[in-house]
Amino acid sequence: MSESILVLVTVQPGGSATRQDLECIALVKSLGGKLSIGLIGGETAAAAAELSKLGADKVYCVSGEAYAVSRYKSDAAAAQAIAMEAGATVIMGTASTRWNRIAAGLAQRLGGVFDSQIAAASEDAGVVSVDRWFYRQRMKGTLTRTKRPWVMTVSAGVCEPATNTGTDTEVVQLAPADPESCTVVKGVRAAEGDSQTIRPEADILFVAGAGWTKKQADGQVHAKEAEELILGFMDKTDASLGSSKSLVDLGSEGQQVLSCLTHLHQIGQTGATPRHPKGLSTCCHGEEPHAVGWRFINERRAISLDPNCGWAHGKADVLYVADAFAVMRHVNAML
Repeated sequence: MSESILVLVTVQPGGSATRQDLECIALVKSLGGKLSIGLIGGETAAAAAELSKLGADKVYCVSGEAYAVSRYKSDAAAAQAIAMEAGATVIMGTASTRWNRIAAGLAQRLGGVFDSQIAAASEDAGVVSVDRWFYRQRMKGTLTRTKRPWVMTVSAGVCEPATNTGTDTEVVQLAPADPESCTVVKGVRAAEGDSQTIRPEADILFVAGAGWTKKQADGQVHAKEAEELILGFMDKTDASLGSSKSLVDLGSEGQQVLSCLTHLHQIGQTGATPRHPKGLSTCCHGEEPHAVGWRFINERRAISLDPNCGWAHGKADVLYVADAFAVMRHVNAML
């Protein structure tokens, strides 16, 4: 294949690449052709040492204080310098917040084209084609383009991460002119570690449905206990937490809501594609957007008191006909 493919990686504060970066590199390697890796960050030495053993032709690094944090002007300038040095015709990066911010602008700077949320890629007779989902994951399309460079963002979980090949690759340090930026970073405000419930790399996705905030057998709502049971399971398993659309929107209907859930936890409706190995859905009744996102989970189990609800037919591999409150009390006690 004649394509020269570049994978752009924004280095994490700890100096490493993410699992999603390794997945993106593995996807590109499956296409063949010339592979280059570009690193952008405050300190890239550790990530360069790690990624130089993945079989790329070259690893390009742009590092320094100006690139330690996410800013459009500096990140776009660094990515442009790497792409031009590598002579890349296809440029890929993970669909992360930082890369999503600059990808379309990078395509415009290079005079190329841009596509987002790529779910698969293949090569046939020298022609690269990619798959992506449309209309909130209800339709899948296969795309090819002739215009170059072709800039893309790749969804998480599309393949297994790249592994060490044992061969060192040349690391090239680039020093583009630092762009003057009007953005000043004062600091970072992040959630406390024990309050983090969105974990893309977790083995289990726990989905909470609207039934948790409905009246129970005693005629009362037990939202506080529901939240304690759910967060107790999160803490004990390091699972990721999701919610159905109805539960997220209950506040607008004047009903009680769980304070640990936001629109960021919503499965399916936002176009997110959770790809956890296992999923446990509780108190859900099969909303379509939720079901669309749910289908990407490998092993799906559900807890519901109604064996005839839509969620029980075709959307779960195993259904437990039981009270989710009682089940989760027992599960947490066992854990």
